Amino acid sequence: MRNRRLAAFALCVLGSTAHAIEPALRPGGIALVDVGPGTEPAPDVRFGAAPVFVFERDGRFVAAVGLPLATEPGELDTLTVAGEPLSLAVEAHRYREQRLIVPNREHVSPGEENLKRIRRERQEIDAALTAFRDVPVDEPTFLPPVDGRRSASFGLRRFFNDQPRSPHKGMDIAAPTGTPVLVPAAGIVTATGDYFFNGQTVIIDHGQGLISLYCHLSAIDVEPGETVDPGERLGRVGATGRVTGPHLHFATYLNGAAVDPALLLAD
Repeated sequence: MRNRRLAAFALCVLGSTAHAIEPALRPGGIALVDVGPGTEPAPDVRFGAAPVFVFERDGRFVAAVGLPLATEPGELDTLTVAGEPLSLAVEAHRYREQRLIVPNREHVSPGEENLKRIRRERQEIDAALTAFRDVPVDEPTFLPPVDGRRSASFGLRRFFNDQPRSPHKGMDIAAPTGTPVLVPAAGIVTATGDYFFNGQTVIIDHGQGLISLYCHLSAIDVEPGETVDPGERLGRVGATGRVTGPHLHFATYLNGAAVDPALLLAD
């Protein structure tokens, strides 16, 4: 097992220069694992109970494993390949803190009616973010969904009006209200809505558990069930939901885990 772990670790480190996905063995990162020759059927790869994104690269099958932000550093033994455990060494990583003042107090401490709405919306959003559509996929290359200044906000430990909240699970891209937001990679729109925290939102399924999320939009130009291609407009930047100003919250998920979108962007 140790040899298999070391082989996987080497791929995670050495596979980062010439390909679309940048590996990072840290919480919120992506592990790339060689899982066999591409001439055979792709093996079943799972992270815990969740199926994992598998694609072909240079004649080999590679699993792209999303490492949850809550992952503790050290040996991780919840990955299985064709039913056999494979260990990964997850590195420690400390994310910064972010403190924001939110004018709408309900977006910090919601009342009972809004809590009911949040719980209802959470079920819908979680179902879309954890979906697994078993279709053949290529190694993804994500185009930037919008031009603008990208903040290094993924993983930040957030405080709203000095109250601690869950870590930030996406990348914030600053842009004026109305700026077009483009589809970064082919997929199917699985959910749209105007949610309490996320505002106007679009969720796209790119296949095999790779999901992207776009929040705080001022307008939505796609519908659930619609097939979309790179470069199509999915909506426009806005300031809906819990925000301090107009921007796009762009998030990516693998096997149900939020991963740093910067690891998937082509530039």
